[in-house]
Amino acid sequence: MPGAPHGTQARLSGMATTELGTALRRWRDQVSPETAGLPSGGCRRAAGLRREELAQLAGISVDYVTRLEQGRAANPSGQVVEALARALRLTSARRAHLFQLAGLVPPGPEKVAAHITPNVQRMLDRLAGTPVAVFDAAWTQLLANPLYTALMGEWHGNDLNAVWRNFLGAGAGARVRHTPESRSALRAAQVADLRRTAGRYPADRRLQHLISQLRARSAEFDDLWETGAVGRHQSARKTVDHPHVGALTLDCDVLVVADSDLRIMVYTAEPGSRDAERLALLAVIGSQALTG
Repeated sequence: MPGAPHGTQARLSGMATTELGTALRRWRDQVSPETAGLPSGGCRRAAGLRREELAQLAGISVDYVTRLEQGRAANPSGQVVEALARALRLTSARRAHLFQLAGLVPPGPEKVAAHITPNVQRMLDRLAGTPVAVFDAAWTQLLANPLYTALMGEWHGNDLNAVWRNFLGAGAGARVRHTPESRSALRAAQVADLRRTAGRYPADRRLQHLISQLRARSAEFDDLWETGAVGRHQSARKTVDHPHVGALTLDCDVLVVADSDLRIMVYTAEPGSRDAERLALLAVIGSQALTG
């Protein structure tokens, strides 16, 4: 299912956990808070990230980061290593080395990529005032900036995968306004896009598991899959019903990163419009409810 680690990865023998801890500490020291999009205020003994900041960025506990760095934790999962590589903004070569130090075989090109390279991350940093999210080729959300989360809400678990969410999710919290026709069109486009991804990554077990679960649990998905349609999820104009700033009609564009097949989803408003004003208000209040 989406959100699970990348299949079963073969463990490499002979790697000292202390080497992993040394590498994590060294790379943590090389990432400034500003580079990671965090405030840099307060008294800091070093220019790099604190352990709690790395834990926050990677979505794991501070205690686990501490144990990894001190060599007291063994066998981190591929999902944890991927999250650490993303938080530390590692290059592809350093990411592969981190997997090896963790005793894991780095994911190869036959698997759906989940690595956000530093150059893509820098581009996202420059779009801080725009709602942006990054998805892998199977439409699992890898990263969302604060304004995207404020606009669309926060997803967890299986619902991080947009296809799963639209076919099998509870639907609670969904903010995009749909007619029956637009929802059917979206689902057809998602299935066609996922079929295209399946053709490109036939050996990805996690992807195959996602598809088999969708086919088994959703008759509509199975019917659409049987049509054999192949395509891409297209850009669109969407109306988002936000609980605090009201309705926003925005352009939703999907950009594809050629080398990694990542999908960058960007929402923009027409300059000077009421929608632009509401988006600017949302940037101020963030995900907090209006009070008073």
